Amino acid sequence: MRGMIKGLRSAVPLVPQLPAVLQEDAFLQRFLLAFDDALAPVFTALDGLSSYIDPRLAPEDFLNWLADWVGVRVDETWPAAQRRNVVANAAAIHRRRGTVAGVADAVRLAVGGVLDVRIEDSGGATWSPTPGGRLPGNAPALLHVRVYAAAIEDVNLRRLEGIINAVKPAHIPHTLEVLPRVTRLPDDS
Repeated sequence: MRGMIKGLRSAVPLVPQLPAVLQEDAFLQRFLLAFDDALAPVFTALDGLSSYIDPRLAPEDFLNWLADWVGVRVDETWPAAQRRNVVANAAAIHRRRGTVAGVADAVRLAVGGVLDVRIEDSGGATWSPTPGGRLPGNAPALLHVRVYAAAIEDVNLRRLEGIINAVKPAHIPHTLEVLPRVTRLPDDS
């Protein structure tokens, strides 16, 4: 349990807080020493509170709570470095949530074994001064996610589907394709 360190001294011992006449009482010194032992972990935790909310410094058993606090989902089976990275990037994830770039970022951060993510979006947004004007893209909205992996068996498909469903717009269906990275990608030069 955090804070249960033998010999941990209190940052704020109680005996010096007493009036001078009571500081000399041997019984009171022993009595307050028990409170000092009980309060030392509390003071230590409060003194290091900023470390608890920094994902780079937070204790491993605190990361899941911190992830929940900033509104991102992490899996307890992920390595601590991956969970820290997702929590540290929570603001960027939320800012880009529902966008093509946001889906790609979430897949890269949360799924191991991914080398590259390519997303084809069928729609777009526009306005027109003419009512009933032509909309960009295809009529049925669809998101096609193509993931390139070092080895297909290294990609957890269930986790990948869950991440995509969590960050894409709920009303847009998606298809998923996982491919080995053996050839050059269309944008590679």
